[in-house]
Amino acid sequence: MDKKSKIVLIIFSLVVVGIIVAEIVRPKPINWRPSYTASSKIPFGCYVLYNELSTIFNGSDIDTVEESVYDVLVDRDKSIESNYIFINEYINLDKQETNQMLDYVSDGNTIFISATGFGNYLSDTLNISIESDYNLKEGSTKLSLTHKELKSKKFDLSRGIYNSHFTSVDSTNTTILGHITYLKEDFIDAKPAQKFRRANFIKTKFGKGHFILNTTPQAYSNFYMLKGNQEYVSHTFSYLKDKEILYWDNYKKAGRVIINSPMRFVLNQPALKWSYYLMISGVLLFVFFKSKREQRIIPVIEPLKNSSVEFAQAVGSLYNQNKDFTDLINKKLNYFLEHVRSHFHIDTSKLNDKTIQVLAAKSGKGIEETKNLIDYIIKLKNKATHTEQDSIELNKKITAFKQ
Repeated sequence: MDKKSKIVLIIFSLVVVGIIVAEIVRPKPINWRPSYTASSKIPFGCYVLYNELSTIFNGSDIDTVEESVYDVLVDRDKSIESNYIFINEYINLDKQETNQMLDYVSDGNTIFISATGFGNYLSDTLNISIESDYNLKEGSTKLSLTHKELKSKKFDLSRGIYNSHFTSVDSTNTTILGHITYLKEDFIDAKPAQKFRRANFIKTKFGKGHFILNTTPQAYSNFYMLKGNQEYVSHTFSYLKDKEILYWDNYKKAGRVIINSPMRFVLNQPALKWSYYLMISGVLLFVFFKSKREQRIIPVIEPLKNSSVEFAQAVGSLYNQNKDFTDLINKKLNYFLEHVRSHFHIDTSKLNDKTIQVLAAKSGKGIEETKNLIDYIIKLKNKATHTEQDSIELNKKITAFKQ
């Protein structure tokens, strides 16, 4: 390698190393996707809030739920009162889960949900509806509470807010606990921004317990907990009475890691999981020892193909396409007579009775069969033109004679 090539190679290597180092040390972009899981430290995770639960609810045992709400509530001890907290972008509850939650609250427990939607079954049962009023301009949203000691406090929200609010509630069983106030501009008609104040925080009685519902889950995220709005969270949680157990839902989360593999059920069952692992280990051991005991596969060598048959077929096809049966019959006669000369050592320049007798004796064929063949050959030699039927008949007689 010459000196110039070495310099180019060194420069190229330095550039590649520089790119790799730059990618490693450059700051990672902020992940603004909603997560709301207890372990998520991104802006819209709930790591800060989860770690403050023991301080806010110092009289309750925190039980982090990693399974469906149905599985938790169907096996609960009904003699123990508890609270259940759900925080997520959207809470999708099926009919069975909703029925269990309704029974749970009816027994005197409390469920706190902060989401932009609560599922059709729960919304229909509680007779509530929610809408979101999106705005291109952020930074104009404020939250407030209706409690007489907190009316004057406003909590600013600057990013990621959908301005979700209740459009209808069951007034006989519902108490409005807070509002969301936001500005909305009409960019099409260029009208001045309008100010809206809507309910976003309510308390609904159901049986002996209550549902406490909030449509602004972003307020409970890391971003706003560290931006000075932690008071809003503590004030909203103050409507939850201290009970023996506080369930924190970590299952119905947008950021929850979900295994979509078809093996999910097998891996979730201890017996099936260990059977699967043992089977895989056994197969690997079998393959390992089997490969040590057996020799390498001997490759199959294909024999050389005899192309003479294909060549004859190709030539025959050409003659058949041209329909020159006279030329084809002449060649067949020449090949047959050459066969007689080379195998039986008989002169075929003149075909007569002597030729017939000698050929019949040496070939083992009958006089009559041999005579028919030789007479047919003489007949064809005397014809000026031939037909396809002549060619077929000649081929049959020659084939029968050679057998």
